[in-house]
Amino acid sequence: AFVWFSAPCIVLLFFRILSRMADQVKPAVRSVQVFGRKKTSIALAHCKQGKGLIKVNGKPLEVLEPEILRLKLFEPILVLGRDAFKEVDIRVRVTGGGSTSQIYAIRQAISKALVAYHQKYNDEFTKREVKNKLLAFDRSLLVADPRRSEPKKFGGPGARARYQKSYR
Repeated sequence: AFVWFSAPCIVLLFFRILSRMADQVKPAVRSVQVFGRKKTSIALAHCKQGKGLIKVNGKPLEVLEPEILRLKLFEPILVLGRDAFKEVDIRVRVTGGGSTSQIYAIRQAISKALVAYHQKYNDEFTKREVKNKLLAFDRSLLVADPRRSEPKKFGGPGARARYQKSYR
């Protein structure tokens, strides 16, 4: 059975549907996305309002390998204190590179995420304070290392080394 609606009736239906959808809309989540880099590894950090959770590829920082470099991961937390991270959740996805460069990319992403979060949602003074503490400790926490591995060329075993020359 086909039901015919007049134009005013359709408009009323449309507004009723829109008002229901507006009731279902969730408040905007305060979040920022930043990345950290080292050599060929890239760590993407998603920082949002939360209760102090920090995870890397779904695992907590305490279980990441290699164990020797685990202290490097905790440097931003040790420098700023646990209180700086208590109002945010940081989830990091890291790909590429080796284990050492991944650790350095993760720590940079965590540091940059906190600075970006303070810049966007808190006052300038807090952001500058956090940034200055991190820069005073280690500049690589916020600034990426531009060095990359040089590609190999012909006539030698590597980028610069040449094959040994022999006359007989």
